[in-house]
Amino acid sequence: MSKKQLHNQAAIPLAPAVFKKPQMRPMIAEYDPRRKGVKNDLSDIVMVKYKVDPNEIPVEQQAGSTLPLMEIPGRDIEVDEDYNPFEHRKLAHPTSDFDTLIHLLKGSLGSGILAMPMAFMNAGLYFGLVATFLIGGICTYCVHVLVKTSHELCFRMQKPSLGFAETAEAAFLSGPPAAHKFSRLAKAMINWFLVIDLLGCCCVYIVFVSKNVKQVVDYHAEDSDWLPHDMNLRYYMVALLPLLILMNLIRNLKYLAPFSMIANLLVATGMAITFYYLFQDIPSMSERSKFAEWERLPTFFGTAIFALEGIGVVMPLENNMKTPTHFIGCPGVLNFGMFFVVSLYALVGFFGYLKFGNLTEGSITLNLPKDEVLGQCVKLMIAVAIFFTYCLQFYVPMEIIWKNVRHLFGAKKNLAEYSIRIGIIILTVCIAVAIPDLGPFISLVGAVCLSFLGLIFPAVIETVAFWDRPNGLGRFNWVLWKNTFLICFGILGFLTGSYVSILDIINGGE
Repeated sequence: MSKKQLHNQAAIPLAPAVFKKPQMRPMIAEYDPRRKGVKNDLSDIVMVKYKVDPNEIPVEQQAGSTLPLMEIPGRDIEVDEDYNPFEHRKLAHPTSDFDTLIHLLKGSLGSGILAMPMAFMNAGLYFGLVATFLIGGICTYCVHVLVKTSHELCFRMQKPSLGFAETAEAAFLSGPPAAHKFSRLAKAMINWFLVIDLLGCCCVYIVFVSKNVKQVVDYHAEDSDWLPHDMNLRYYMVALLPLLILMNLIRNLKYLAPFSMIANLLVATGMAITFYYLFQDIPSMSERSKFAEWERLPTFFGTAIFALEGIGVVMPLENNMKTPTHFIGCPGVLNFGMFFVVSLYALVGFFGYLKFGNLTEGSITLNLPKDEVLGQCVKLMIAVAIFFTYCLQFYVPMEIIWKNVRHLFGAKKNLAEYSIRIGIIILTVCIAVAIPDLGPFISLVGAVCLSFLGLIFPAVIETVAFWDRPNGLGRFNWVLWKNTFLICFGILGFLTGSYVSILDIINGGE
């Protein structure tokens, strides 16, 4: 049957077409005689005589009113009770539990681990240890909430899988009627917070690389006539710009994979040498503060959540698993992986602060001996690894931005994409030049972005998705109270962490 015939058939509401029960959900509006209404698929909806944005819910505007033309997907849609989203996932290369665990560790073990000793300096030795596991547990629980809600929405929408932003959109679409109009806003907010978070990390990486390279150059410049001595840190950042532009003009992720492998090897080697230094001549624990000042706790929160929060990689990993139910099971890939990550971060933070005390820098590598070849090698290895990580980190926000603006450029898409790439890279360097203080910068990114992505948004998504479902919020509405606590905790961390970090940046990190 031709497209034109199907099109005309959908336009006759009183003459339903006779179809055999399809194997896949229909891609056009179709009259359902049992329900005396229209059934449709959530995406690529085609409505006759109406101009419809495929990403919008179609509406008919009459006399200033907005009347839905069809049922909200996930609410009134006829649900196949036997539908299993996991069985409908068609993956070319599904990952095993072990592969997913490795990817989770790689995605969660970033440059934030090098900042954990500074976090402990702002919290105290013992309080920092307890608080790190507490924040790690809360972050892991919020990931559980997000994944479980995504599974429920996959069943409601009869979709094999949903990403982070798609889960938010589906939650608002299938939630209370008053929330439907905010569905696209919810999706856009998560996408843009991801963009801001990842580009903020890119800015942190520029500061990180520049500081480590500067330390090595300054040491060798003291006895040299041709090397610049004690050159301003900002010049190093500007010097990185041509290299960053060249590396990030690579648009195919496949060609960046070798750099990822190199970065992993360099980080592993660098961290092994760093542990060698940390466990030499360890001072007594009585020499360190057990609890820091109250006003420094927001900085600890921002730094810790920056280090621990890997929520951006969770949904892609879960969606690509061969056995998705093992991701949040007991013990489960997520629980095992996050316990290892939190333990390692706590170990580095505890012994890093124990070793260097109040002299702890924004990156533990900056505390390693300047006059030893091994210490210098660690700084350069980590700097190169983080430089390559910038390229991988930049890929995701660029994809989100380009997907939203590519339709504006017509035939000159390649030129436009390269121009946007170069413009954003220049922007990240300019921000890094403006804020060269590594510690407060890390805390600011964590407090602003990851408070929302890791704590607030998962709680809001779960609340909206189960708001008016029978017993959806549990006995005595305990789910609502629990999510209210998470949202308040996230907002408190956002406000206090941002305030203290901005003050530190204004005061030069003193």
